[in-house]
Amino acid sequence: MKTAITEMFGIEHPIIQGGMHYVGFAEMAAAVSNAGGLGIITGLTQKSADDLANEIARCKDMTDKPFGVNITFLPTLNPPDYPAYVKAVIDGGVKIVETAGRNPAQVLPYLKDAGIKVIHKCTSVRHSLKAQEIGCDAVSVDGFECGGHPGEDDIPNMILLPRAADELEIPFVSSGGMADGRSLVASLAMGAQGMNMGTRFIATKEAPVHENVKAAIVAASELDTRLVMRPLRNTERVLTNDAVERLLEKEKALGADLKFEDIIEEVAGVYPRIMMEGDMDAGAWSCGMVAGLINDIPTCKELIDRIMSEADAIINKRLAGFMAA
Repeated sequence: MKTAITEMFGIEHPIIQGGMHYVGFAEMAAAVSNAGGLGIITGLTQKSADDLANEIARCKDMTDKPFGVNITFLPTLNPPDYPAYVKAVIDGGVKIVETAGRNPAQVLPYLKDAGIKVIHKCTSVRHSLKAQEIGCDAVSVDGFECGGHPGEDDIPNMILLPRAADELEIPFVSSGGMADGRSLVASLAMGAQGMNMGTRFIATKEAPVHENVKAAIVAASELDTRLVMRPLRNTERVLTNDAVERLLEKEKALGADLKFEDIIEEVAGVYPRIMMEGDMDAGAWSCGMVAGLINDIPTCKELIDRIMSEADAIINKRLAGFMAA
């Protein structure tokens, strides 16, 4: 399948693995890229720019296909050394960067001068238009269904994607709720040029996370995610567990007096314990409502091949049958 996204990134299938904290290691990115999609290393999971450089080199040893690096710009008192991370990406010869969080305008000139294509993750049409204005090559449009941070507008993809198609001139991919061939065909029908999957890629054989994490996703339904940190306007969709329910009780009890410090035990520094050690009640971790559509743990190649086969059958048989009738 050829789309503007496959052409832009030099990939076989219009499927991107989004950047995910303590998931987007070289093993994950290489497996997705080798299967014909676009794998992404999560830059800030690496503790330093030197570590990121090493991770990029490891990924190059595992695949000769295109892969990207995610750089997320966080609102924090002690920001990472972003210039050093960007330099590691450029020096490593990476040609695709997924940016997320705050406006990436500060680093775009350096990335563009290095011939790097930039796809920015957005949760609204207005932010997508801003990304287009500052020179991003593409955007990933995240609907309210997504795991992680869905923004504060609460617009689901059935509305958000057609709105993006109405307004944008640069290509975009869908994100949030994406799992299978139906997801891809629906995204294409609404104007996207491909799709981005996060949660679905965690439940694969190559995902470098504890088996407890994969089992939790397979066991979960679409009813098992929660929205936390809404009072702080830093909403995150997470899989429910004891820590998450405790966090929600704190939010309810404290109301307008809630401060980040009140919930720091449930949200800060928990990813290594969950993703690496499998402590499923350690705290809040990002997971999409799409968990309700995930029932197995295939290899990345099995997953992507299945998605493309399903998409082909939907487009050329089911939908074509309606036209013939």
